[in-house]
Amino acid sequence: MHAPVLVLNSLKRESGSKVHHANIQAAKAVADIIRTTLGPRSMLKMLLDAGGGIVVTNDGNAILRELDLAHPAAKSMIELSRTQDEEVGDGTTSVIVLAGEMLHVAETFIDKNYHPTVICRAYNKALEDAIAVLDKIAMPVDVNDRSTLLSLVKSCIGTKFTGQFGDLIADLAIDATTTVGVDLGQGMREVDIKKYIKVEKVPGGQLEDSKVLKGVMINKDVVAPGKMRRKIVNPRIILLDCPLEYKKGENQTNAELVREEDWEVLLKMEEEYIQNLCMQILKFKPDLVITEKGLSELACHYLSKAGVSAIRRLRKTDNNRIAKACGAVIVNRPEELQESDVGTGAGLFEVKKIGDEFFSFIVDCKDPKACTVLLRGASKDLLNEVERNLQDAMSVARNILKNPKLLPGGGATELTVSAALKQKSSSVEGVEKWPYEAAALAFEAIPRTLAQNCGLNVIRTMTQLQGKHANGENAWVGIDGSSGEIVDMKERKIWDSYNVKAQTFKTAIEAACMLLRIDDIVSGIKKKQAPGAGPTPNKPTIEEEGDADNEQILPE
Repeated sequence: MHAPVLVLNSLKRESGSKVHHANIQAAKAVADIIRTTLGPRSMLKMLLDAGGGIVVTNDGNAILRELDLAHPAAKSMIELSRTQDEEVGDGTTSVIVLAGEMLHVAETFIDKNYHPTVICRAYNKALEDAIAVLDKIAMPVDVNDRSTLLSLVKSCIGTKFTGQFGDLIADLAIDATTTVGVDLGQGMREVDIKKYIKVEKVPGGQLEDSKVLKGVMINKDVVAPGKMRRKIVNPRIILLDCPLEYKKGENQTNAELVREEDWEVLLKMEEEYIQNLCMQILKFKPDLVITEKGLSELACHYLSKAGVSAIRRLRKTDNNRIAKACGAVIVNRPEELQESDVGTGAGLFEVKKIGDEFFSFIVDCKDPKACTVLLRGASKDLLNEVERNLQDAMSVARNILKNPKLLPGGGATELTVSAALKQKSSSVEGVEKWPYEAAALAFEAIPRTLAQNCGLNVIRTMTQLQGKHANGENAWVGIDGSSGEIVDMKERKIWDSYNVKAQTFKTAIEAACMLLRIDDIVSGIKKKQAPGAGPTPNKPTIEEEGDADNEQILPE
């Protein structure tokens, strides 16, 4: 006799086309949440976070980060914008809108019993052709031409809240990214904005007071403000990664002191150890010693006596930035110090008080490969939003420095791709022809959403645009999001970076394919039971097959 099939009471299952529809609905819901935040005339969202604070933003990624959605497909959509943000730093809203639309047009084929693999094959073919179109219409750009770079970064953050402050944020972003760019040879550039650009937000002052420092600023004061200098011109800087204090023995160390004098000997040993450390450092005649660890009173005394300023307990990341800015090398043991480890690239060390706090500035560096962006502004909320926009702007500048190619903005790229795919769909053979055509239509979601957010008559605008793009000649015609006019993007200088566009298309289509290929959602989460009710949780209950299918995937 066969044993009955055991289905644990914690297992819920849903499969087949029901799952496809549920996934598509969830993805569309996420896309609809942030659809209105695309474009320069977009709406802002006010979010309440878990701590009771509020965030006002129209950055797609920032909004989705705060959402807490139960449906797994919705969660994977949110991951998309995070991927996009990590990879290229811009286009977080576009990627969600495009993926949502790709799934939306696939719904009709699911209803007609098309196999998801067929749809995915057509989508992948469409993606290859779309990237080929991008390569064809991309325009190379000279990264040394600042005005081109500026107009590009401006058009990318023109859709953001800080677009109203003109060139300010774009200027900051370009200054910061060009500072930390490192040539790797063979035309390759490495721009690490996460590691070497620090954004310091200091409430107070005006947004116009924000600037990129030619060096580093840290929220620290010298150890002994009365005794140590707070302003040094052309300082010699030594960076350490070790404590300048006596290492106390662990608790299993025993010292047996027989005579009274032994106590003095012990203290003397400690003092000599610290004096030794300090003498090894002072040999190199530094003006400023910075350590990531502690610095004892005695070490402080020796250093201040020699006229050396000291800063202790610095973050590792800040220490790395200072090393990059002034050309110093972080040393682990004072006895290993060499002349080449001393940083002499900084022009000025100064401690200033801003608001209630003291900040140390190591600025006027000769060739800094790290920098700090100092943001000033009226309120914390404003500063947070400016920081989010600045991160996007820096990512855009980084993308251009890495891959200097431009594409038209304002939905023109998507319309060109759409028109090219529509033409090509006639040569696609077999059942894949219709999903391929649908993918071509899905690309129009971006210009359509832009038109909606500008308050235009969507049908009329889209018909006009499709007419201009039908023969593939006017690849640069799109919507000016600020005025809602249909214009040539070259004239209005509304551009997008090639990296961002290519990544948007790849991420959106690949994600849509992944969600379409899911035909089963199995949840192993236990339902909460009232205490004392129902069977004990560790005892499996026998369910009929019908019961498992009738269970809903989401708790009511």
